[in-house]
Amino acid sequence: MKRFMLQLTTITTFAIGLIWFAGEGEAIQTNAQASGPALYSQADIFAAETLQINIDEQNGHNAKVGKDEIKKKKSNPYTSARKLTNVIMDIRNRYMDEVDIDELVEAGIQGMLKNLDRYSILMKRESYDNLMEHTSGRYQGVGMQIDSRNDYIVVVAPLEGGPSEKLGLRAGDVIKKIEDKSTYKMKTSAASKLMRGNAGTEIKVSIARQGIPDLLDFTIKRDFITLHSVNYSGVIPGTNVGYMRLSTFASNSKSELKTAIEELKAKNVDGIVFDLRSNGGGLLDQAVSISELFLPKNSSIVYTQGRDESSRRSLYSRREPIFPDKPLIVLVDEGTASASEIVSGALQDHDRAIVLGATTFGKGLVQQVYSIDGDPDTHLKLTTARYYVPSGRCIQRLDRQWKTKEKNEHESEIQSDSLTLADREVFHTDNGRVVYGGGGIVPDVEAKREFWKPITSNMRRKTLFFDFASAYLAEHPEVKLDDEITDDIVSEFREFIKSRDFDYKTAL
Repeated sequence: MKRFMLQLTTITTFAIGLIWFAGEGEAIQTNAQASGPALYSQADIFAAETLQINIDEQNGHNAKVGKDEIKKKKSNPYTSARKLTNVIMDIRNRYMDEVDIDELVEAGIQGMLKNLDRYSILMKRESYDNLMEHTSGRYQGVGMQIDSRNDYIVVVAPLEGGPSEKLGLRAGDVIKKIEDKSTYKMKTSAASKLMRGNAGTEIKVSIARQGIPDLLDFTIKRDFITLHSVNYSGVIPGTNVGYMRLSTFASNSKSELKTAIEELKAKNVDGIVFDLRSNGGGLLDQAVSISELFLPKNSSIVYTQGRDESSRRSLYSRREPIFPDKPLIVLVDEGTASASEIVSGALQDHDRAIVLGATTFGKGLVQQVYSIDGDPDTHLKLTTARYYVPSGRCIQRLDRQWKTKEKNEHESEIQSDSLTLADREVFHTDNGRVVYGGGGIVPDVEAKREFWKPITSNMRRKTLFFDFASAYLAEHPEVKLDDEITDDIVSEFREFIKSRDFDYKTAL
């Protein structure tokens, strides 16, 4: 009897193990193999092989579990992460072809970011380096702005004080070769990559210059190049009003702007026009430091608010201003964004400046950059909060926040480009002036943009003005910036247009 029971137990254990390993033992046939209807469809085969089915759940055993508990289980980040890991391992081990796991993971991250705002992105090494260069205000290279025109790379402008300017390269020079490599049909990005390199190294370029038949060879020694934030400052001719143009918010922006203000103060200007048009922003700390130049100490400048109330962070001016009381006008347009909107909004809310121009872009989301598992070639730029100016207005325009078309369409019901002042939420400045929310900074005084005529836009698109100026300066090196445009110059320009076979057709 004992021997029989031992055999029965052994057989039972073996049978259970066999069922566990091979399935429940029912024959699975395709329709081609079966004489009658197939017991399972092909989809069932895949399901049986890839899912761990809990029989009790299928029979309603867990029906008593409350909805809140199920929801809690679903929202558990560790459970969700385990699901993701299991999928990756299943694909790696069971997919019919070899799969690059790194590409699979990257695709998964891209998928997760797809439903977030448009500024949360996965950054590759080149994008990350460009961001660091933009915010640091420095890079290593030859120091020139270039563009692809008429099938070749053209020098738009050598940067002041850079290696190219010191060697005598000029705006309008056509770069025919870079290290004996032709630039014909070369993209601007490819040419830029070739010319950049470590400071102290050399690169050879061959250029064609107007009025000189042969190519000119230059050997340029690369150096550290500083990208200036203040493009121009001075007194507007015929007035006693200062003007400053700030193009970005990089690490050197505040110091350059402070120098410009001190120079204008030395000239005893009656006021300043501060130009932030087409300034796409940059570093938050520079926005705060630049606002400090105009606002009283301890003034609120901006606050950020993340998902939780406890994440709120308020930033204030920490020192006395250097331009505290004389009239100040801030110029803005549709390209004024992010840090530029923080500055213009803070100055407006504290009644320190009159904002003039068009409603700004409306980019009021805070991004932070994170390294992914120590990989220097991949970084995550993630939106962590929203910006609010002192009156409580959120800068972000909702219709410009999302990546997906569905969310854009949903939000456009709330806000659109045609949002009128009557539809906007009303806020107030320190002195009680009305300012408007709803995204972007609405100017105190609206200035209509001056639009070019179509023929002018076409001539500019074909770089006729730039090309003529380059050719004219080559033949008339004595020309100065304040020289008047004479009828003879206009006639020469007309002949130049004819020589370029410029053909313009109206919309009709």
